[in-house]
Amino acid sequence: MTIPQLTTEQLEAARAAATEARRRRADLKSKVRTGALTLSQALEIAADDDILAHVKVVDLLKALPRVGEKRASVVMERLDIASNRRIRGLGRHQVAGLKAEFSER
Repeated sequence: MTIPQLTTEQLEAARAAATEARRRRADLKSKVRTGALTLSQALEIAADDDILAHVKVVDLLKALPRVGEKRASVVMERLDIASNRRIRGLGRHQVAGLKAEFSER
């Protein structure tokens, strides 16, 4: 199978779409980092949005205050979430586990 040759306009449109997707994903993580969104809210927003659903779970967890690489990996291992899993690939029990783990106390 060969890669299709794209016109200059198609390449520019693809680049613009990819840039916009990266900005939206970064914005979601930034809002989680600053506390504007809770993890639960971020998961609900991402579930309804095809672009945000591609955020890696570990990246979203590391955006939370006081959660680093170690704690994120421990929580993901306990909830049986693969390290390369994206939000879209989470099961309902995994989502419920994450919400319970990081609910506001």
